[in-house]
Amino acid sequence: MSFGVTLSLTVAKKRSSKDQAVQMTKIDVTLKERDLIRREFVRSFGSVRSIQDGILVRRWATGPHKGKPKPVAAVQSMLDRELLVMQDDGIYWLTARFTAKGIAALQSMASDRRSLPPGDYPELLQELEELSKS
Repeated sequence: MSFGVTLSLTVAKKRSSKDQAVQMTKIDVTLKERDLIRREFVRSFGSVRSIQDGILVRRWATGPHKGKPKPVAAVQSMLDRELLVMQDDGIYWLTARFTAKGIAALQSMASDRRSLPPGDYPELLQELEELSKS
């Protein structure tokens, strides 16, 4: 009888971890966030930014908030939803790097060819594919 209880608990654990994996892939990215991601990771002047480089965030230069982060609305939205985490490298720019949840959101965004057209973002799509394998 205890075998049946153990078996049902194991199945429940498997189902819950599977449900969590499903929830991780269903993260929506707003239109403003998509626009920001497209602008940050598009090829410009012959170079491409890596996902690992993150998104640069400015600091307040003057006033009562001097030195504090000054994220744009799309970055703040992703920070609030824990898709990004802010890192201070001690330079003028702060870096907002993608969390595991943020990478999952990027991968779900990449699954829609209209969100990230393969002709415009081949390096980003390749990097996302490599991250999904590991």
